[in-house]
Amino acid sequence: MVTTMSSRVESLASSGILSIPKEYIRPKEELTSIGNIFEEEMKEEGPQLPTIDLKDIESEDKEVREKCREALKKAAMEWGVMHIVNHGISTELMDRVRVTGQAFFDQPVEEKEKYANDQASGKIQGYGSKLANNACGQLEWEDYFFHLAYPEDKRDLSIWPKTPSDYIPATIEYAKELRGLATKILSVLSLGLGLEEDRLEKEVGGIEELLLQMKINYYPKCPQPELALGVEAHTDVSALTFILHNMVPGLQLFYNDKWVTAKCVPNSIVMHIGDTIEILSNGKYKSILHRGLVNKERVRISWAVFCEPPKEKIILKPLSETTSEAEPPLFPPRTFSQHIEHKLFRRSQEALEKK
Repeated sequence: MVTTMSSRVESLASSGILSIPKEYIRPKEELTSIGNIFEEEMKEEGPQLPTIDLKDIESEDKEVREKCREALKKAAMEWGVMHIVNHGISTELMDRVRVTGQAFFDQPVEEKEKYANDQASGKIQGYGSKLANNACGQLEWEDYFFHLAYPEDKRDLSIWPKTPSDYIPATIEYAKELRGLATKILSVLSLGLGLEEDRLEKEVGGIEELLLQMKINYYPKCPQPELALGVEAHTDVSALTFILHNMVPGLQLFYNDKWVTAKCVPNSIVMHIGDTIEILSNGKYKSILHRGLVNKERVRISWAVFCEPPKEKIILKPLSETTSEAEPPLFPPRTFSQHIEHKLFRRSQEALEKK
């Protein structure tokens, strides 16, 4: 069954409600850690998400190049997430992606419904909202648009937004640029493990098979932001995730047993190491737990591109070079599809245990 307009979070938020439905209220144990995101972003004390300057990632000067690559490796091992700047993607292109994505969501809900997905029938691409997980019945304060963006031969432009007209050209160009950036990052991460430069890229599907999935997350204003989450705590299943946002704070990382708020860094892209790289590196690179907070004052939009291996073709397991007698494999062999199923099953079990 296609989700109806009334179940869109945007429709709910604009209906004038003063309190949110109970399905959106987080469990008691979570509520104590949800604060005002604008106050959280202003805090200077405590650990801060690292910012990595990629300007010298391919420098002719070996010492300069190594310093840049070492900073990236360190952030991937300690945090598993970072702001990246001087990444080679123009401000103009990032602005086009933001402007066109926001213009799509600025349309009336009825217009967006023409692109509605239908998760029950397996049609996951398109406009949607989170359906309740049967185990916990919990909903998130967001609507989204999801589609495969790259490679060219696997994407279906017929389901991409036609309005605004620049959405398709801007997204095509952005996905292509990100694909090149992913290769550079994977090369540095490979070398950081003492592997051949192209090894991790091959292990996640190479040029032909690595998929770039675009998800535009739309978080409407929330009348009770202290009770809700835009996206619940999770780790990304991807190899890498690249995130643009509209400079409204919301992202929090669970670092050293505390939630740390990511500041808004102009012209940066937030990059996450996903489970796939954590598994291949046998835990040397971290896939960090993170979540999204919402607020009363401003709509938050983020553009997440997940770089994912093919679902069935590759067995994900720690590479032999990353294991030893002292460091045995931390993860059992699974296909990407099996890894996703395992996470969903584990989450359902945890939710049932809390009931």
